[in-house]
Amino acid sequence: MQMPSPLPLAALENAAEFLPRHIGIDAADEAHMLSVIGEASRRALIDSIVPRSIARQRPMDLPAPATEAAALAELQAIASKNRILKSFIGQGYYGTHTPGVILRNVLENPAWYTAYTPYQAEISQGRMEALLNFQTMVCDLTAMPIANASMLDEATAAAEAMTLAKRSVKSKSDVFIVAGDAHPQTIEVIQTRAAPIGITVVVANSQEEWQAALAGDFFAALIQYPASSGWVQDWQADVDAIHAKQAAAIFATDLLALTLLKAPGEWDADIVVGSTQRFGMPMGAGGPHAAFMACRDEFKRSLPGRLVGVSVDVHGKPAYRLALQTREQHIRREKATSNICTAQVLPAVIASMYAVYHGPEGLTRIARRVARFTAILSRGLAQLGFTSRHHGSAFDTLSLHTKDATDSIAARAVQMGANLRKAWNEYLCISLDETTTRADIELLWKIFARDGQQLPTIEAMDAAGAPALFPDALARTSRFMAHPVFNTHHSETGMLRYIRQLSDKDLALDRTMIPLGSCTMKLNATSEMIPITWPEFAHVHPFAPADQLEGYRLLDEQLRAWLCQATGYAGISLQPNAGSQGEYAGLLAIKAYHAAQGHAHRNICLIPSSAHGTNPASAQMVGMQVVVTKCDENGNVDMADLQAQCEKHSANLACVMITYPSTHGVFETQVKALCELVHRHGGRVYVDGANMNALVGVAAPGEFGGDVSHLNLHKTFCIPHGGGGPGVGPVCVVEDLVPYLPGHATGGIASKTGAVSAAPLGNAAVLPISWMYIRMMGADGLQAATETAILSANYISARLKDHYPTLYASANGHVAHECILDLRQLKDTSGVMAEDVAKRLIDYGFHAPTLSFPVPNTLMVEPTESETLFELDRFIDAMIAIRREIRQIEAGTWPQDDNPLKNAPHTAECLLAADWQHPYPRDAAAYPVAALRQNKYWSPVGRVDNVYGDRNLFCSCVPVSELG
Repeated sequence: MQMPSPLPLAALENAAEFLPRHIGIDAADEAHMLSVIGEASRRALIDSIVPRSIARQRPMDLPAPATEAAALAELQAIASKNRILKSFIGQGYYGTHTPGVILRNVLENPAWYTAYTPYQAEISQGRMEALLNFQTMVCDLTAMPIANASMLDEATAAAEAMTLAKRSVKSKSDVFIVAGDAHPQTIEVIQTRAAPIGITVVVANSQEEWQAALAGDFFAALIQYPASSGWVQDWQADVDAIHAKQAAAIFATDLLALTLLKAPGEWDADIVVGSTQRFGMPMGAGGPHAAFMACRDEFKRSLPGRLVGVSVDVHGKPAYRLALQTREQHIRREKATSNICTAQVLPAVIASMYAVYHGPEGLTRIARRVARFTAILSRGLAQLGFTSRHHGSAFDTLSLHTKDATDSIAARAVQMGANLRKAWNEYLCISLDETTTRADIELLWKIFARDGQQLPTIEAMDAAGAPALFPDALARTSRFMAHPVFNTHHSETGMLRYIRQLSDKDLALDRTMIPLGSCTMKLNATSEMIPITWPEFAHVHPFAPADQLEGYRLLDEQLRAWLCQATGYAGISLQPNAGSQGEYAGLLAIKAYHAAQGHAHRNICLIPSSAHGTNPASAQMVGMQVVVTKCDENGNVDMADLQAQCEKHSANLACVMITYPSTHGVFETQVKALCELVHRHGGRVYVDGANMNALVGVAAPGEFGGDVSHLNLHKTFCIPHGGGGPGVGPVCVVEDLVPYLPGHATGGIASKTGAVSAAPLGNAAVLPISWMYIRMMGADGLQAATETAILSANYISARLKDHYPTLYASANGHVAHECILDLRQLKDTSGVMAEDVAKRLIDYGFHAPTLSFPVPNTLMVEPTESETLFELDRFIDAMIAIRREIRQIEAGTWPQDDNPLKNAPHTAECLLAADWQHPYPRDAAAYPVAALRQNKYWSPVGRVDNVYGDRNLFCSCVPVSELG
């Protein structure tokens, strides 16, 4: 037998490349797909779709692609530049132990991190149960009646609480009071958010200033409890004084502390916010962490973010769904109360699982240990001559008046492996947490001891009596987390099975293609995910000294440079921790730029009617006036109307916001002319980066006329959706807008604008994912990904054109990276709506495409470059099979109100019922294609009744008696 000729070394090296692992289409597949589309080559296809006027002028200057192993080694070298010291900084960020069963089975499990936002309720029952647990946990610990399913971080939650109060209370004042001992990053974000909408923030830095502020007019006041420097007190009289002014009492609090301390709801608080970071999520240099917001019942219909509610399915069984605010930005647009269209689902799930695993007794035990260590530390420090600023009133944080020794003690701490927090020049704060040990207490005493002083001992300080450092009147007496879910799964076996039980109910990217238009459900490669739990990234405090964050500085620097290459912009900030925050930061930069030019009057924001709903909501939040411009019958911006609006508002034009390619999935040919038109009238062009997956490598917004864009790293650059968060929404700008990128005074970043997120790098811990993706793909790989995504979308459109016409396309019939399938005519011929097709796809084992956006009764499909031809064909075949079922309805074989589409999804329980009275057989419902007999996903519930859920709003854990 003749041996094959040896391969060249280069070919053997290429075998380790990441590119063919990310892109699911090989050369043979591509040739077949092009033949179906009717194009000779991929290059010809792209040239026929992307207008030549916007084609990139120069290629991206990126490092040559590295293999997975090489990229991980390079990133490990960067991570090693971070120094992990024992953190006693506190300030909203604490050491925590992520239980191994949660670390491995949630945080590192693609069944959880690759899931999409739970807009399709029937296939999201597992994560919505986890989020309902989160809401119940928050309600119970804060003693508030209703809570949402998480916020982006504590600081932005406090800012959202400010605006929620403004629109909810009777006071007409524009003054917002903040107790000065709130976390400084929270104060900074509140100030950023207040200025554009005319709210005056009064920071009361002393008791005298606080009482004086309460004596004046204001619409709300925020209190940190426990305070940032540690002290606790009874706030009942202050809440009464606030309510006497018809204003809202807002508390920023700590859920672990509330296991021991009286809850704000017991003082009749109006809104309570905070972070669940210390419930199992590593500090990660600032995020991602799930913040929370709870409020009084009267505010629930204005509550920002997402709210999971309990409804029933068609069989009368309890079922979960998103309630009230679901995608309100797309409905209310500039009248929306918030621009937040995402959450921090994965961190919220981890926090809720942490609470389920430990239960109320376990959480209380952790809190008592922290409080006891704090009391022991305080007693020992007093023996060394250091007493607490607040006379021993504390839960986990002590504030010590160290006078002129502050810097030397802080420096000695660093030398001995610890970080303390400097505050008010002459004070040091020490915060303890779940990870604090006896050795840590002894280390702190050594740090503070003067030469020759005898060190205290833990045994002596404890034996002498170290009661909790808060009065009995503040001790919690009310019960919390009494529901069985928090009192059942405390063994690892029990917890493991509970997590698996929930994940089995859901459809995520690890099971099936998720063909969501505009949402770009890309592969989240394992090698990209591995670094997020490395200690060097996970266990670093965001406000540690800069020289301890050198690895993060280098990561930030490189990633920003690479993203500038991808977008054509001059500067980028990675601080915004969601696309909505990136939009806000970009519009804030435009507003600040105009003001600096003496044109503060420029406040008109033109937005096409097709735009993503967060666009007008964000414009409203920065104080701009939204003017909607028309689109033509093909979904393109109506240039004549845009020109008329530019001329009409020329003197006051601030900007125009467009999405490119358009929200309708088309490359508009006049985008350069649009940018030039707006610039002639003194406005700036905001190019929404939602569809950047169709641009990277082929066109750059910063080149073709954009001034500002935000990116969605949780879309185009592979950070997983996590069931609806975390995300990163970097804001990218041209040269003259760079000075107006977000700053962070608390984090030492100077800027002409303030902070938009609590931490300087926002969700820093997930940035390594995008770094790994770009590093392994290189410039050619990123361009190939874009072109393959466009190829796959056009293949789907071409194969389905005889069954479901594509609503919008270019003159040659092609689309961008997504296509809108037009189902509107089916209503008249069969009574079938797009929602029925979406629910029937569940029976075929698919997550539905984007439903009824941007056009009602359509499906927007985006396949992404990572899907194989086999999976694309499996989806196409399912859609064709569903069209055949619709024809049976059209022919009268099945009635319009009783057919597989109207009754979808079909549960195993309903199919096994003794009484089957439908006109179609059971196997047609369960196994519409033969392959499902070997691999079948069963929906855990039937179709959920949305109307019932909103009429009977219930947003906490279901009593066990109702789950039978």
